[in-house]
Amino acid sequence: MWNMKKKIKSNHIDLSSKLIVKEKPKSPVSEQYRTIRTNIEFSMVDKDLKTIICTSANPSEGKSTTITNLATTFAQQNKKVLFVDADLRKPTAHRRFQLGNQVGLTSVLTKRLNLEEAISLTNVENLWLLPSGPIPPNPAELLGSKSMRELIEEAAEAFDLIVFDAPPVLAVTDAQILGNICDGALLVVKSNSTEKEELQKAKDLLDKANVNIIGAILNGIEQEETNYYYYYGK
Repeated sequence: MWNMKKKIKSNHIDLSSKLIVKEKPKSPVSEQYRTIRTNIEFSMVDKDLKTIICTSANPSEGKSTTITNLATTFAQQNKKVLFVDADLRKPTAHRRFQLGNQVGLTSVLTKRLNLEEAISLTNVENLWLLPSGPIPPNPAELLGSKSMRELIEEAAEAFDLIVFDAPPVLAVTDAQILGNICDGALLVVKSNSTEKEELQKAKDLLDKANVNIIGAILNGIEQEETNYYYYYGK
């Protein structure tokens, strides 16, 4: 049994201003994130959704901010949540959470560390972080490896939910590979940015990889104080 409290003293994290569900829990945006969480929970009624990836068609569409806030809302329900930065090409979670990136996911996949040694407890209760670790020469191969499946199996025994921040679908194949071995995927779409053709192509690529798309999140709507809106379902 893991001692998941042992890293609290040395790894408190000063979260960025983009973690709105923690900093402004009563804001309209925070309420939208809780609505997303509720819709995901409804989708869990008849399905075992313990591993979820979050991706987008293109870079800079808000997927990292979205999955960070969603992970926090689940942790606020007293669920043990592991946030994994699975973007092994352009990782950002270590900067968002103000941590180093000397070790992480790639360290575990290459057997240099075990999972417990590579994770850190954030200052959000019940939320742990596994950063990407050193950038490898073969990201897609690592994400589709036997070691990745073993990591997921081990994490599933220790955590209630594992969420992955995955690279954009149209840029590389990583999201398709990882999505195929996870229970579900969320697709983030940026208003007035993501082209309809790009979104359709991203969905088609995920479908061809047998990825279970559980919903799409429309991000960046200019509507008074609310700039996140959730559309659930395919």
